[in-house]
Amino acid sequence: MPFIQIYLGDHLTEKNKTDISSAVHNSLVAVFKIPVDDYFHVIHTLPPGSIRYPASYMNVPHSHQQVYIRITARDGRTVAMKKELYQQIAAGIAASTPVPASDVFIVLVETAAENWSFGNGLAQMVP
Repeated sequence: MPFIQIYLGDHLTEKNKTDISSAVHNSLVAVFKIPVDDYFHVIHTLPPGSIRYPASYMNVPHSHQQVYIRITARDGRTVAMKKELYQQIAAGIAASTPVPASDVFIVLVETAAENWSFGNGLAQMVP
C-alpha cells in the first residue's frame, strides 16, 4: 500500500521511467514485503530548471540526473528495513538507468492505517 511519487527530469526516457518505477516497486516487495499487485506510482516529469539541488550535500555529489522519490507508507517498519530499502532502490536504479546511486533522493513518509482509502470511499485497512 505504499503510494509512490517520482520526480525526474524530462531528459529521461520512457524506459528509464519504467526501470526507476520497477526498481522502487521490486525493492518494496523484497524489503517491506508488500504484495506484488500493490503498485501505485505517479511519475512527475519536469522540464530543465525545475529540479534544484546542491552540487554536493552531506558528502554526496549530485548531478543533472537527480531523481526524487517520495514513499508514503503505513508505519511500522524498522530502521534496518528502511536502510535496506534505500540501498536496494538506489542500487536498482543505478544498475538499470543512467542515474547514479548518488542522485537517488528518497523521502519516506509514514502514516497510520486509517489514513488510506483504495477506492469506493472506504478505509479498507481498518475494521
